[in-house]
Amino acid sequence: MQVGDILRKKTARVVTVRMNETVGVAAQLMRASNISALVVKDVVRTEGNTAAGMFTERDVVRAIAEHGAAGVALKVSQLISVQRLVACSSSDSLEHVRHLMNVNHIRHLPVIDNFSLAGVISMRDVAAAFDEAAAVAA
Repeated sequence: MQVGDILRKKTARVVTVRMNETVGVAAQLMRASNISALVVKDVVRTEGNTAAGMFTERDVVRAIAEHGAAGVALKVSQLISVQRLVACSSSDSLEHVRHLMNVNHIRHLPVIDNFSLAGVISMRDVAAAFDEAAAVAA
């Protein structure tokens, strides 16, 4: 099974946040959308529908743990690493995606096809696909 197989079953909407938004705004977006990760877009450095990084619930916790209540006023850009975005493509296998997540200790990957953001795949998506495949095989 490939990443694209999962993306076709999911909603096409990808929730994003700009690098210059605050942790508080990002947290509100995650809560309103009932998700635990946002794709970070850098409107200054990139063109089109591309990703500069991921911002997760863990980043919110880290901001508050390190800065207290002032953490919600930090910029998303202060908490993410944009040097090396870990991503996959829709043609990647789920085994490859699971490996990327395990090696990099992450739970969400942006899916980028032809330099454009196609979606996000989570560890939960991967686990559900493996469970579904096992149920069919049984």
